[in-house]
Amino acid sequence: MVRYLIAIILVFVTYNPSGYSWVHWLNSETAMVYKVATGIVLLIGWVMYLRATWNSLGALGTILAAGVFGVVIWMLIEWGLLALDDTSVMLWVVEFVLSGVLAVGMSWSHIRRKVSGQYDTDEIEG
Repeated sequence: MVRYLIAIILVFVTYNPSGYSWVHWLNSETAMVYKVATGIVLLIGWVMYLRATWNSLGALGTILAAGVFGVVIWMLIEWGLLALDDTSVMLWVVEFVLSGVLAVGMSWSHIRRKVSGQYDTDEIEG
């Protein structure tokens, strides 16, 4: 849950449709040094999450994780709980899905170890 909460913060601080995000802040009168500093911190977060997701899940696993979340959205649309014509709501949902994929990628090695007893390791050439 902590990894998912951090992924949600990372995604929604970077951009969200509310108008209060780093992307929206770029158009403000705030000194550029603060924008660049926070942008670098966000970039570090994105690199950590994207790299962990890619290393844990790979291309196919990332596509499958996104597919699972996509099917959940599809079911919510079929059940009438989400409407395709409300782009703001759909953008919020897509951002939650992105956060979910990043959290699964960040956590997958731990989940796999618990289920199978196998450890994932990075190959380091010496």
